[in-house]
Amino acid sequence: MRLEDSTFIVTGAASGLGEATARLLAAGGANTVVADVQADRARALAGELGVRARAIACDVTREADAEGAVALATAEFGSLQGLVNCAGTAYGERILGRSGPHALDSFRHIVDINLTGTFNMIRLAAHAMAQSAPNAGGERGVIINTASVVAFDGQIGQAAYAASKAGVVGMTLPLSRELARYGIRVLTLAPGIFLTPMLLGIPAEAQEALATQVPFPPRLGRPPEFAALVRHMIENEMMNGEVIRIDGAIRLAAR
Repeated sequence: MRLEDSTFIVTGAASGLGEATARLLAAGGANTVVADVQADRARALAGELGVRARAIACDVTREADAEGAVALATAEFGSLQGLVNCAGTAYGERILGRSGPHALDSFRHIVDINLTGTFNMIRLAAHAMAQSAPNAGGERGVIINTASVVAFDGQIGQAAYAASKAGVVGMTLPLSRELARYGIRVLTLAPGIFLTPMLLGIPAEAQEALATQVPFPPRLGRPPEFAALVRHMIENEMMNGEVIRIDGAIRLAAR
């Protein structure tokens, strides 16, 4: 799949991993739909990226919002070739806390955004991709999801987050098998500790402490490094049905 002249939706695109991905796609000549709940930031980024970028307010848990993002992509650019799911949130709560058991609503909230929201975007984007003409290699589209190393190395207090990201990992292979008949590939990235707005909000000494846990390179990941792997996944059509960790060989301890 070529970036140039292809159309991609990036969710969570107004900051962090999503922003870096949207910037890379646009720089590569792709039509880019910047989808995020932060509507003002999405519009500002799309304006910066130029005439081949569009912005839309998108809560991935809402069916109408997801439909709107897909409709915008196809109406503005004719067809849809790619979806990069970066929208998500993190949360920590012990199953047995000082105030009682883990709240059920908070568990549902995390799963709703990270897992159900990802699936919501996939199902609608895949439907649009299946309507488009294939390229010379028979490919119609590529879907790249964002999980986390926490899907494999979940720490104490991360039951909800780990479950949501493990769900993204778990559906990667069955989705790739089902969508293969349409020429649509499905892949998942599992990043380690990256310099995203959430992490930048903690004190510098805490950031340094996290960085020391990474074997090599002994630092936090940079969003453009995540985006570079997204680009390789898009362009390498043999990559399909796989989950790739990008984490500097970190394996999270229990706490």
